[in-house]
Amino acid sequence: MNTQSAELNRFLSHQTLKMYLGGQWTAAAAGKTFETVDPGSGQRLASVAAGDTSDVDRAVQAARHAFEKSGWATMPANDRAVLLHRLADLIEKRAALLSEIESLDVGKPRAQALGFDIPHSAKTFRYYADLSVQTRRREPIAVAGHEARSVRLPYGVCGFVFPWNFPFLLVGWGVAPALAAGNTIVIKPAEDTPLSTLYFAQLAEEVGIPPGVINVVTGLGETAGAALARHPGIQRMSFTGSPEVGRLIAEACGRNLVPVKLELGGKGAAVLFDDIAVEAAAEALAGALTLNAGQVCCTATRWLVHEKIADRFLDKATAVMGGMKIGHGSDEKTQMGPVVSEKQRQRVLGYLKKGQAEGAKALLPGGAAEVSGYQNGFYVKPALLGGSPDNVCAREEIFGPVAYVMTFRDESEAIELVNRSSYGLANSVWSSDLDRANRVAEQLVAGNSWVNAHNVFAHGVPYGGVNLSGCGGGVLGPDTLEDYLRKQSVMRPLT
Repeated sequence: MNTQSAELNRFLSHQTLKMYLGGQWTAAAAGKTFETVDPGSGQRLASVAAGDTSDVDRAVQAARHAFEKSGWATMPANDRAVLLHRLADLIEKRAALLSEIESLDVGKPRAQALGFDIPHSAKTFRYYADLSVQTRRREPIAVAGHEARSVRLPYGVCGFVFPWNFPFLLVGWGVAPALAAGNTIVIKPAEDTPLSTLYFAQLAEEVGIPPGVINVVTGLGETAGAALARHPGIQRMSFTGSPEVGRLIAEACGRNLVPVKLELGGKGAAVLFDDIAVEAAAEALAGALTLNAGQVCCTATRWLVHEKIADRFLDKATAVMGGMKIGHGSDEKTQMGPVVSEKQRQRVLGYLKKGQAEGAKALLPGGAAEVSGYQNGFYVKPALLGGSPDNVCAREEIFGPVAYVMTFRDESEAIELVNRSSYGLANSVWSSDLDRANRVAEQLVAGNSWVNAHNVFAHGVPYGGVNLSGCGGGVLGPDTLEDYLRKQSVMRPLT
């Protein structure tokens, strides 16, 4: 059964978890709240302040005041970097508690949050803190008869709307470059998973980041999220989530001519040639598919397997997935936790029905899962379908532990099958022939192509998408810091 630490119990003991605006913990102006639940048990975790348009306005005003008056935007880059490194230190110091919060809120196994989400977020703050110190803010321009230079300055108030699958990790990926550049921020976390973002605000307060530099408005997407996207007081916007909501965010920002970064969904493919270590590749892709219960936008959910190895590959993959330990995130034996909500569970189960109704063969049926002691949790089994590339489950993002298998004969057929997708986030190519692997990887339309691995994230290597998977710039690379610095020319005639 689920056990919680004393520290977590203290964090959840407040009658209502408040928003963080201008350095103050405050209730929603209208006094409204919403409930967040443990996806593993279906039980209530906390009551959280439900902000609306007026609360977003307060947050933006606080961020604007901090940008103009706190000194954050004008302090030397190394001084900001010191505070961001201290924030990373505190994240690492509280990693056990943060992983507990993340596991309980999202449903993922604690070991996954502790092993990747939390430390990778801390490393992201360190990476951008150091990069900001190394980045030249003034560059001379050689122009005859003039003294000229280009300067790079922070935009001002940056808005962020994050999804529920990797709340703490994506906060790090999103806000670290914006803060390192000298901007102030307003975060709207997903209503399903607001807890670790609120704790992040506590950590920022502890390390002494000035009031108003970081603001967190909790609330529903259609109220608080929409209000942030359309607020005329923001200078930069970032959204991570579905293409459908991304379009709405882009439309709202477009009306105010606010530049927006969109990190959207995916329908990633893994291309497996017949010269690979079949069993090892099957284990790796089964692990990638079931990571975070398949709620990973860049994971490989289309498996394109060379016809010569298809039977061996599928035998191993179905054995691994079928034997996976499904359970509550607090159970150290759990390999795959629940999906985040009953709504998401019904989405996954609905796609399984639609796919089979369109003729897909259930190689591993999947379906609802039962976990002893957690009858009200949102559990599903991994599933593997196969059939036509026109099937709905081969085309649309399911966002659950469901893969769709297709076979191919040669390189050109594999490339054509991959590039049919309207998405373009991440694909992988598996082959012992590295010349072929790299040749194919460069022909797959996506922001990211991995070779003999999937879900690889390294600081310094840009990660982003094209087509339905996003636009406006990616994350993790040096160009992301540039995204949060506007350019301004300064020029003086010499004659």
